[in-house]
Amino acid sequence: MKQIRIGVVGVRGRGAMAKNLHDENGRSVVIAGTDVNKEALEQFKSDVNPKAFVTQKYDEMLKMDEIDAVMVASPDFTHEEYVLKAFNAGKHVFCEKPMAITTEGCDKMLKAWQESGKKFMIGFNMRYMNIFRVMKDIVDAGTIGEIKAVWVRHFVGHGGRWYYHDWHANSKYSTGLLLQKASHDIDMIHWITGKYTKRAAGFGSLDYYGGKKSNDLRCPKCPDKDTCVEYTYAPERINKHDMCVFRKEVDVEDNSTVMMELEGGIKATYMQCHYTPDYWRNYVFIGTEGRLENLDDHSKVIVKMRSRSKRWKNFADQVYDIKPAEGGHGGADPVICNDFIDMICDGKQPIATPLAGRMSVATACAATYSIRNGSGMVEIPPLPKTLKNKVF
Repeated sequence: MKQIRIGVVGVRGRGAMAKNLHDENGRSVVIAGTDVNKEALEQFKSDVNPKAFVTQKYDEMLKMDEIDAVMVASPDFTHEEYVLKAFNAGKHVFCEKPMAITTEGCDKMLKAWQESGKKFMIGFNMRYMNIFRVMKDIVDAGTIGEIKAVWVRHFVGHGGRWYYHDWHANSKYSTGLLLQKASHDIDMIHWITGKYTKRAAGFGSLDYYGGKKSNDLRCPKCPDKDTCVEYTYAPERINKHDMCVFRKEVDVEDNSTVMMELEGGIKATYMQCHYTPDYWRNYVFIGTEGRLENLDDHSKVIVKMRSRSKRWKNFADQVYDIKPAEGGHGGADPVICNDFIDMICDGKQPIATPLAGRMSVATACAATYSIRNGSGMVEIPPLPKTLKNKVF
């Protein structure tokens, strides 16, 4: 059995899940890593593979003939460049979500994939979480009938902690948090309904973050740090991400609502707020025969059935207790890594497909454009004709 030899781009953050790909006696090993941070590279060797080759130069790692596949887990605005270079170098690619920060960037990546003949998948780890797999199975079984409406509420209570102390808060690097953060949620809407968005309209604003503080102000040196809730809330996080959340350059919405029309006439609404006191996601799918919803702590899925037309459904309401799984992101990280290797070794179609990655980005970009240009309805651009013959 040939082992798949993997190089990791961006070994911190999501790059840490590469440990799930390294098994000296298994089907894959991680043999290289690249990151701009030297300390992170040393930690990567300690955590994943002490014998791994490490470098601060991506191109240097990419030249290694021994590498069969690349995991791209670097910041969002680098995905397009790194994925294109990986395909050009003849590597299989795993790309963390979002696929890119523009729809055009996604289409370039799809074209490069098509021309390379290599394998490609997107890091939509929520597709691999137990709770959403249960919801997907319930919908696919026809339990709640034909889905007509979807409501999603995303309370990003740690938004300042996770998204406004660093590059995420500047649209130059992220486009917006409807792309960076909501790419998961939009994909869940698409995956569970089995339909893609046709057009979208958004309403949003920057209500809390941003302001007049200097762009070079760092939390530990701020005279207001002892009274600023954005510092005192999670100082351990801010040791690594310490840019002031009230700095001038912050320009991405912290409060947004998106209305989507999906294929088949499904209407979906997505709401995101970054300054709530708690953190959770609530999904509601309403069909012609019932309603499906998750609890805020992701421990249960609730199904409520209509009973006017079929009397047996008077007794069909059900609560599913979701079993916890081991591993990062609710047990999703080990499973998504296995899916990547199965795709390369066995030709298995991954659950998280490149087309899904593209459509999530395209929807988020359309909604963001709508917010910033009068909140009108924006059509989702179709795939370029040069890509339509590709089996996605």
